[in-house]
Amino acid sequence: MRPVDCLRTAVSAIATNFLRTVLTTLGIIIGVGSVIVMMAVGAGARSEIEKQIANLGTHLLTVNPSARTFGGRSSGAGSNLPLSEDDLRAIETKVPGVLAISGQLWASATVVYGNANFWTRIWGVHAQYLFARSWTIESGREISEQDVAGTRRVAVVGLTVAKKLFGDNDPVGEVFRIRNVPFTVIGTLTPKGQTGFGHDHDDAIFVPMTTARAQLIGKHPLVPDQIGSISVKFQDGTNLKDAQEEIEQVMRQSRRVPPGDDDTFVVGNPTESMKARTAAQSTLGWLLAATAAISLIVGGIGIMNIMLVSVTERTREIGLRMAVGARRFDIMLQFLLEATTLCVLGGLIGVVLGVVASFVTAGMAEWPILILPQTIVLALLAAAIVGILFGFLPARRAAHLSPIDALRSE
Repeated sequence: MRPVDCLRTAVSAIATNFLRTVLTTLGIIIGVGSVIVMMAVGAGARSEIEKQIANLGTHLLTVNPSARTFGGRSSGAGSNLPLSEDDLRAIETKVPGVLAISGQLWASATVVYGNANFWTRIWGVHAQYLFARSWTIESGREISEQDVAGTRRVAVVGLTVAKKLFGDNDPVGEVFRIRNVPFTVIGTLTPKGQTGFGHDHDDAIFVPMTTARAQLIGKHPLVPDQIGSISVKFQDGTNLKDAQEEIEQVMRQSRRVPPGDDDTFVVGNPTESMKARTAAQSTLGWLLAATAAISLIVGGIGIMNIMLVSVTERTREIGLRMAVGARRFDIMLQFLLEATTLCVLGGLIGVVLGVVASFVTAGMAEWPILILPQTIVLALLAAAIVGILFGFLPARRAAHLSPIDALRSE
């Protein structure tokens, strides 16, 4: 008996008991659907985190003022004195391996061009900011050292701002106003998308640090040359833990922190924070994988149970097949293909439901998803393996029936 004939017979047997087939494959459907949703959400989360890490920049450390403590109570993040240009220069000159460094000072403001106006974030930065963050210019040029030194009214705009203010026109060379101060667009940024906190990287305008401080944001009464926070990019191969310790030592000296006192700043590694999120996502993924595996096992037990019932119901049919020349291998192959076909059919239904559930989940929870072709292949392969494993015992029992006893059965 050819495998094609065995498969045709298996499909015919499945179609004869359609309702029982559907109920039997529910476990497989749920299991495969769970695998699709799990892997789609997991792959989407990993892709999003990798994109955010790329947007943050590689080999990057950040320095921010820390919270001031009064009587054991914290007064909130950033409540210590702001960082200054002296702090930035101290890190640049005393910490080894620094490749690029920039401060960033921000505020929100309304920008106006013609009849269009738009509320966005304004960032005062140094000339090395884009390089430190591994960002690139799409058109025009970036902010230069001369722009910072000369307190020039120039700006680099993100894609969102460019679309809102200038539409489809090239913004480079156009003059717009920030708080009634005219600025000339010298460049546009390559689109970067969302940050890890839901903010739009492209909804931003970058101006020279000195210009932002003098004409837009204002000077701090105690630290006139404030720069908000500092981003430090290191050379490839630099040990960031050692670099972090070096920055801490230099900053304690620059900010004159007495020995034994708490730091008035905090040095962070945004890439490590993202990697921690990836690890949490991976743990959740394994939990979902275990749930999906349990569903598949339960579905496999259901398949094995119904196949054992099918062998009992079709004992006389098995005897007749053996009497007309069917080998034990043919009988075993027939029932094994029947169990595998049941699981694959359930798997196909599970794939469809899993894809639909993934998009519904993404829409309701606003989670990123990524459905890869190999995910679907893996889910169907898992269903087929379940069919083979749990169909083997019923198939073996059918193959080892005595032809005479089988023919005598009622």
